[in-house]
Amino acid sequence: MKHLKTCNFLKELRSFCITKQEGSMSKAAEVLFASQPTVSLQIKALESELNVKLFERRGPLLKLTTEGEILYELVHPLVLRIDSIKEDFEAHYGDLTSGELTIAAEESTILYTLPEPIRQFVEQFPGIRLKISNVTGRSGRDLLLADEVDLAVSSMLEVPDNLDYAPFVSYAPILITPKDHSLTKLDKVSLQDISKYGLILPPSHFSSWNLIKMVFGLNGVKYKVALEAGGWEVVKRYIDIGLGISIVTEICITDEDREKFGIVPLDHFFPSRKYGVVIRKEKLISAPAKKFIEILNKHYENTPV
Repeated sequence: MKHLKTCNFLKELRSFCITKQEGSMSKAAEVLFASQPTVSLQIKALESELNVKLFERRGPLLKLTTEGEILYELVHPLVLRIDSIKEDFEAHYGDLTSGELTIAAEESTILYTLPEPIRQFVEQFPGIRLKISNVTGRSGRDLLLADEVDLAVSSMLEVPDNLDYAPFVSYAPILITPKDHSLTKLDKVSLQDISKYGLILPPSHFSSWNLIKMVFGLNGVKYKVALEAGGWEVVKRYIDIGLGISIVTEICITDEDREKFGIVPLDHFFPSRKYGVVIRKEKLISAPAKKFIEILNKHYENTPV
């Protein structure tokens, strides 16, 4: 009887999660290939079991109550894991004819560091569904800890105790300016020279912002932020139209950029930025994830770390 109760409880939790995601029991019923009354009864049974109200109606949609939000945060990762047991099992015992691999990375990493390894992976393992989640570094860590991605590729200044970080490539720091900017004509650019001009920087929650703040602060130099813009492609666009200069890493610099912009090395002030694979400690790595990491390391084996 205990096992039967557990089985029913899992069905109720699945109905609860899908109803939250779809916003209605009728839509959840379609996803679950069940009737709407069945979904309704399962949620009522769950509310009775927990002695709480999980949903309230707001207009045409159902919204979670405070208790419902708490329950969803607790059980959603578990339901996801249960629903993917077959694929996870196949992935972990090494069958690479099917399965799924989800990678979290920031925009610059997706655009400049991962394309060739991803191309090789897709060509070698066409049966694996590959998902790339474009996130900030902090969100990538959250997704890892929630078991919503298999691995992240990121630059980390500090590594939490619950994550493993294995760098595979590093990029030098540079100053990027409009072509023929006065700073490009100096023999050696100082932080004081840079401080005379407005900086275009990514949002303040990015690690790049914190590194710039730290280096200028340690040298007792103030700097000006002319514009806060998300993503290195956006930053380069606004440098191109003359709204400021920026401090970036060579990860985002193409051959075309070298012709288009003024580029000044800053490795005498800023450390190189390392990028690596981030996984959750003590998590069993799937076969697709292992293969992707192998391809990634092979591709960058002759580059500085």
